[in-house]
Amino acid sequence: MGGTLPRLPIELAMLRLTDLREILRYVPHFRDKLFIIAVDGAIVEDENFGNLLLDIALLRSLRIGVVLVHGAGQQIRRLAEQTGQTPSNLDGTGITDAATLQLAITAANRVTHEILEGLSATDLRGACGNAVVAHPAGILQGVNHLYTGRVERVDTVLLQALLERDIVPVVPPLGCDGEGQTYRLNSDAVAVDVARALKAVKLVYLTTCDGVRRHGELLRQVSVEEAEVLLKKHRAELGPSAVLSKFTQALRAAREGVPRVHIIDGRVEEGLLAEVFSNEGIGTLIHTNEYQAIRPAQKKDVRAIAGLIETGVANDELLRRTRAELERQIGDFFVLEVDRNPVACMAVHSYPGEGKAELACVCVDTRYENQGIGMKLIQYAESQARLRGARELFCLSTQAVNYFVQKGGFRLGTPDDLPPERRERYERSGRRSQVLVKKL
Repeated sequence: MGGTLPRLPIELAMLRLTDLREILRYVPHFRDKLFIIAVDGAIVEDENFGNLLLDIALLRSLRIGVVLVHGAGQQIRRLAEQTGQTPSNLDGTGITDAATLQLAITAANRVTHEILEGLSATDLRGACGNAVVAHPAGILQGVNHLYTGRVERVDTVLLQALLERDIVPVVPPLGCDGEGQTYRLNSDAVAVDVARALKAVKLVYLTTCDGVRRHGELLRQVSVEEAEVLLKKHRAELGPSAVLSKFTQALRAAREGVPRVHIIDGRVEEGLLAEVFSNEGIGTLIHTNEYQAIRPAQKKDVRAIAGLIETGVANDELLRRTRAELERQIGDFFVLEVDRNPVACMAVHSYPGEGKAELACVCVDTRYENQGIGMKLIQYAESQARLRGARELFCLSTQAVNYFVQKGGFRLGTPDDLPPERRERYERSGRRSQVLVKKL
């Protein structure tokens, strides 16, 4: 390996080689960036919590900053049962009476201490300070919410001072006002305010559900626009209230500048690493529009493009292209990225004298099939062809004819529709591909 790569921490040596390669692809993107990890109280008590802290130690060894925000709903419920009390609210969104506030303070302090103990056990330093300034939620719809609060501001100077000294800040679901009064806060909302204030690149919710589901199907990738529609029109179909709260706050985070928000099951071993260091992840990702981007290919993408088309060539779906051919034609290629990793490609070849352009080498990573990526590539190819003055777009296919006709709006053509130089190569290949044509 080159001398510019950092020395690998001992935690990496324990991972499988495939895992190591996947992680190393992401490290340059995340180094010296900040993750906010929001942990439900139930996850702190789970047997996997020790493994989560080891994962956080790995993140820190890769120079990725971490702030931990935690909840305490499960602990408040148990403490209330032990003391024979009935809490007025468990999650910091309803009314918090004086007795429930004391339960919340006691339970939250206990969870904070358990986290600090765990950090010490993984050779990490942690600290909890009064970084969240709160004010009372006040009277909402005619009801005084008493000691329920809202975040007024986050003391970023304090949190950044801890991070600069290699200390993991731990933020409980509590906040104080200027008079020293404590208020109960919703930890999901606190995590958003901390992530926004610190300009975090990721916010990860660790809960007891595997993500957001609709009709029993896990929603793996949801754009801001899609999340808005789901919450407006399909709220009742999105699972339990705890997940709905996180989904709602995730949308707020994305709107307010946090690029990626993840909702995952914190009980899954190595789930945190699988979510942040792989394209697929294990839960639900809420992302801003920049998540998927089509861009012109560069020479550095040749290897990725060759890997993408390899399966298509083996299945006789695509024409074989050597690395040298790809390098010569790289100016015609485009790649679609997910988290800066190419997962699809296509090429647009121009024939200016004929007023035509060819859509070629459309290929999508099998892990991203049936997600509409093929149509995005076709639509982008059409726009590129128009920009180049083409009046007609054509493509050749052996096995995806129905897709191009039914989904892409192409019609069946003949070899006579090809430009002369392309017709010559078509005849030489002997593949007898179907010609498809679309007017622009």
